[in-house]
Amino acid sequence: MKGNMISWKDLYIGGQWVRASGAEIAVVNPATEEPAGVVVSSSAKDLDDAVAAARRAFDGWRTVPVERRLAHILAIAEGMRERQDELVRLIATEMGAPVRLGRGVHTGLPISVLESHRTIADSLRFSTEVGNSLVVREPRGVVAAITPWNFPLHQIIAKLAPALLAGCTVVLKPSLEAPLSTYALCQIIEQAGLPDGVVNLVIGRGAESGEALVRHPGVDMVSFTGSTDAGRRIGSLAADLVRPVTLELGGKSANVILEDADLPVAVKVGVANAFMNAGQTCSAWTRMLVPRSRLDVTRELIAKYAVANEPGDPMDPATRMGPVVSARQRESVLRYIDGAVSDGCELLIGGVDRPHGLDRGFYVRPTVFVDVPPDSRIAREEVFGPVLAVLGYETEEEALELANDSSYGLAGAVWAKDRERALDFAREMETGQVDVNGGRFNPLAPFGGYKRSGIGREFGTFGVEEYLQVKSIQL
Repeated sequence: MKGNMISWKDLYIGGQWVRASGAEIAVVNPATEEPAGVVVSSSAKDLDDAVAAARRAFDGWRTVPVERRLAHILAIAEGMRERQDELVRLIATEMGAPVRLGRGVHTGLPISVLESHRTIADSLRFSTEVGNSLVVREPRGVVAAITPWNFPLHQIIAKLAPALLAGCTVVLKPSLEAPLSTYALCQIIEQAGLPDGVVNLVIGRGAESGEALVRHPGVDMVSFTGSTDAGRRIGSLAADLVRPVTLELGGKSANVILEDADLPVAVKVGVANAFMNAGQTCSAWTRMLVPRSRLDVTRELIAKYAVANEPGDPMDPATRMGPVVSARQRESVLRYIDGAVSDGCELLIGGVDRPHGLDRGFYVRPTVFVDVPPDSRIAREEVFGPVLAVLGYETEEEALELANDSSYGLAGAVWAKDRERALDFAREMETGQVDVNGGRFNPLAPFGGYKRSGIGREFGTFGVEEYLQVKSIQL
């Protein structure tokens, strides 16, 4: 540390902290626009060393009993709990998530995911008999885990925990926008006592280090979370090598409020969901579908509930929404807002102006467009910022058509007084996860997308199975 600057110039390779040999890269605090830290990128040799360390560790790790692998996973959870306050501050500093969100979603959720592997381990079956065959499941090998900045620890744990439980070793490459909390996590992993080389950390830009890692001959599988465009590139590279890949990509999720729903509750939860993490959530409900007859009431409710999401200092415990992660991200979101205004979409709240009293920082006002045409960009493209599009519909059939009229299919929601009616609607939605009347996140249930939202699943036994390959032995 130098003043308030965090300087982290090492990589975690083969159980050792070794000096990175690439270029220095600044980490910017999005709330202040000031440098918050510096990291050093990996060279080609660093990547080779990390993959080689993971390869050496694999043969031993795969033979470790599941109970011992689980013990290491739970030790990581305990280490995160002990350093939770520090992790919350690091995430607030590097990507602007408010500390109240940091304690719950950014750190509390990955701890819960780690601990869910107790239940998962009990349900795994690595061999089964089918007729005269023994069907065995074996770890795939060395996994390249490439993760984004929007939920830095949660996205890492979603890959790391199932890969470790399956018996794989990992080379982790986090996003350069939010690498600081990952260093702290690797310290926790070191203290958890995993054998040398089971988890390795490299740093670098996606177009350079990420692609080099995907193409590396020592890698057996790639797990990527990020934008759909980047995922298509990763998938293409992996396909050329006939290398298995999981892709958790973008979304434009529909929040469908049916005629008999409790409108105030559905709107309140929907607004909070759309603006959580400053809208930088792949599964955010960024399309709210409302009966046209209830649009006027919906306008009033949104104006009422959106006030709670006014941006502020992420270190203030009262703040619900911080800045977006970078100047580039802010510019992208503002272009979408400006474009929607130019297209004649009805702006209810927000806009391109800076939030009152926030002259610095990459802040965007929570913005809502109402009665949005279904073919507009704001209704079809992933903005990845605090922007909500409200669409009206006449019939339930039209609502379903609008919900499914998307190239994405990651998440969604449906609200109705009649639970069975909501369930019937949810079954018809073309998306990987649907919340009914505000159903809670379940770390044992699968998460992943239809269509351009990705390939494969995370969480629960479904997530572990992605890291296993199947062999049939005829007896």
